[in-house]
Formats: sequence, structure tokens, C-alpha cells
Amino acid sequence: MAISDPLGDMLTRIRNAQMRGMDKVVTPASKLRSRVLDVLMSEGFIRGYTEIEKDGHKHIDIELKYYEGSPVISEIRRVSKPGRRVYSSRSDIPLVRNGLGISILSTSKGVMSDNVARTENVGGEILCRVF
Repeated sequence: MAISDPLGDMLTRIRNAQMRGMDKVVTPASKLRSRVLDVLMSEGFIRGYTEIEKDGHKHIDIELKYYEGSPVISEIRRVSKPGRRVYSSRSDIPLVRNGLGISILSTSKGVMSDNVARTENVGGEILCRVF
């Protein structure tokens, strides 16, 4: 069965793995998923990720991060969905929990966090919110 929302699938896999206390989670590879994971890693929400090949298909092995036994990511939610795209101009990028969390945006300059988008003075599609 084809996945209609690959990014949402990856976020759900991360959420479910952290609820179970798993150290790693595997998801199919794509460029968008890798770019989102780059942002999560640079912001300190995951330890890292590696691209692996399994059964002739490329996958991403994501290392989850915990602090004192609880997951670093307490909330990860998809904002722009295939049925309803959500865009924001550079001046209207919303704060997540008064700046404690981040939004990940897909802009004309690439996938970046909301803080970097404000610095670069660009808007775009809000992919997800992380806190």
C-alpha cells in the first residue's frame, strides 16, 4: 500500500518509538525526510541518523534522544498535510510554545527551522511543529 503522507509517517514512527522507549527507529529514505532530520539533529531533538540499505531499498536509521529517561521530543505534530497545505509569510511565522519549540519550514532556500527562516527573511510551507 502506498503512503499518502511520507513525512507524517516518519513523524508517527518517531512518536511511537519514543512512547515505547526505543533507542532507534527505521523509516524509508527520501530527501525531504533527510532534510527534516538534519534540522531535528541541529536543534538537538535527535542524536543522529544514518542511511542504510536493507533488502535493496534505502532506509534511514534514526537514533532517538532521551534526557533522564524521558524523550527530548514531547510533542511532534504535522501541520501542513496533503489535504490542507499551510503556508506562512516571513513576518507571520508562528512561535511554538513562546519560542521553546520549533517549526520546520520548507522554503525556497531549503528546509530549515523557524529561527533560521526569520534570520534568512523567508517564509514557506510549515511542515511540522516540535516541542
